[in-house]
Amino acid sequence: MKFNALMMLFIALFLAGCSGNILNGDSNKYEGDFSYEVEDFTFTNQDGEELSKSELDGEFWIADMIFTNCETVCPSMTANMARLQGLLEEENIDAELVSFSVDPTNDSPEILKQYIEDRGGTFDNWNALTGYSDEDIKEFVNKSFKELVENPDNSDQVLHGTRFYLVSPDGNAIYRYNGQKADNMQKIVEDIQSMN
Repeated sequence: MKFNALMMLFIALFLAGCSGNILNGDSNKYEGDFSYEVEDFTFTNQDGEELSKSELDGEFWIADMIFTNCETVCPSMTANMARLQGLLEEENIDAELVSFSVDPTNDSPEILKQYIEDRGGTFDNWNALTGYSDEDIKEFVNKSFKELVENPDNSDQVLHGTRFYLVSPDGNAIYRYNGQKADNMQKIVEDIQSMN
């Protein structure tokens, strides 16, 4: 009899431990293809103001990595981010856009601002970030998004990923999309809608 009672207690404790998040009301509402915790940051935006990760807590946000001297993928990625901004507005979705410069030495706040404006973006919900070292952004991107950023020798170009990342309100990157494909912008909107 004691054995059965102990066994039942053990099973109950085991199940409670397995479902602790559910019991605490913390079930993972924001499940995606993966879950990468985005590192804390405080960087400088296009207006010369600081933006911290903590200011984005509780909101969906979409991240990408760009630089303004880019001769290949960044112009189309930035135009697609502007397209996404329009779709979010049309659907009345409150989400932030965050572009991290991977060439902070050359990308001043003013240069980033002009670059995004030239591609149709506005800054109601879009921050373009700089104000860190090359090494800091390499480490941040690698830890937060599992992407590499490289500065090849004898080149002013920076190698970086072309993905957009959807970051959940709890601060985890959960989906990635090819930032060069315009039709992926609608998919981002749909993914956010499915979790609201």
